[in-house]
Amino acid sequence: MAEVAPRLKSLLEQVLGVPLPVRIRAWDGSQAGPPDAPVLIVRNRRALRRLLFKPGELGMARAWVAGDLDVEGDFYTTLDLMSGLIWERDDDARTTLEALRDPGVRAAALGLVRLAGLPLPPAPPPEEVRRPGHLHTRRTDRRAISHHYDVGNDFYELVLGPSMVYSCAYWEDGGTLEDAQRDKLELICRKLALRPGQRLLDVGCGWGSMAIHAAREHGVSVLGVTLSQEQAAYARKRVAEEGLTDRVEIRVQDYRDVTDGPFDAISSVGMAEHVGAERYLEYTRTLYALLKPGGRLLNHQIARRPQSDEESYSVDAFIDAYVFPDGELQPIGTTVTQLERAGFEVRDVEAIREHYALTLRRWVANLEAGWEQAVRLAGAGRARVWRLYMAASALAFEHNRIGVNQVLAVRTPESGDSGTPLRARTWN
Repeated sequence: MAEVAPRLKSLLEQVLGVPLPVRIRAWDGSQAGPPDAPVLIVRNRRALRRLLFKPGELGMARAWVAGDLDVEGDFYTTLDLMSGLIWERDDDARTTLEALRDPGVRAAALGLVRLAGLPLPPAPPPEEVRRPGHLHTRRTDRRAISHHYDVGNDFYELVLGPSMVYSCAYWEDGGTLEDAQRDKLELICRKLALRPGQRLLDVGCGWGSMAIHAAREHGVSVLGVTLSQEQAAYARKRVAEEGLTDRVEIRVQDYRDVTDGPFDAISSVGMAEHVGAERYLEYTRTLYALLKPGGRLLNHQIARRPQSDEESYSVDAFIDAYVFPDGELQPIGTTVTQLERAGFEVRDVEAIREHYALTLRRWVANLEAGWEQAVRLAGAGRARVWRLYMAASALAFEHNRIGVNQVLAVRTPESGDSGTPLRARTWN
């Protein structure tokens, strides 16, 4: 029987219509492809069956999470080389059927089926979320948040480091991750112009870092809300250790159920991505109602590039199934529009896309350095999910496929006095 890797390489190239940019090592030990390229390790026939039954991103992701595929060499380079073939390729069923009308593609696909063995679809890895549609009810939102954040606080400590901040840091050359996260929290506090005695609502408060920083450094009283039981328990412990229980309250509560406003300021950092397009105006109107006249909102949110046909937008299959169930990104223009529709005056938009790429690379480095411990804490599949999603996201930010923005908005009173300085920022 011929060696597997050369056959696999030839068949895949016929189906894809382009040369493979990586070297393949198959389960029989054979190799094929550019000798100096990163190696894609195909550990078993099950990897092929996953790709055949779910062509494109989701099939590749399932094989990766299950350990049927692996990479030898620089992980980022491999993802970059493969992105045009898999992650950026439309795996719509109609596209697949159109490709199969080509006799050569059809013959190559049949060759892959023979190589894959028995045509039984493997079950998805247990880390995959399966639920009906993007409902964005309170119940489904709680489940989605629990899936991502209730992985274990020890696991997040390993990945995020001592800051325990799970959002884009704000970097200076030569700084550490902890420095950059502290600078980000301070930047938000300065944009909100926090002063002693004010009340801050921190929506999606995570493990309490923003709430603690604002209370300790700026003397405000803070209500932090999260849907994650594990985050809340961890945050309350940190608050107590800091001696801030008289100024910081952490609740397990949906932001829509907060009734004890108004607040002087609201911070929403890395939370709005979970809201969903259909609920986004409800989100902005809720926050507007919770602010005092003249109060400020700092909305820190990932954004996608706009599409020529917005109706064709679909959530990334891997991210939706394994990372952020029900998460949806929207263009920054849409975010600004929805804030304005709610009544806000948008005063400043700061794009910090490159900062998130740097942050993600540091998180990946932390995960890789503590890999054995990460597997013990969260399981091999979960650790592989986090490594793939963070590394792929770093590349997406670097290549301007997605961005992240801090939007400062004010509930400007009828007098028109926004309370913001004439020169809000100093440019270099």
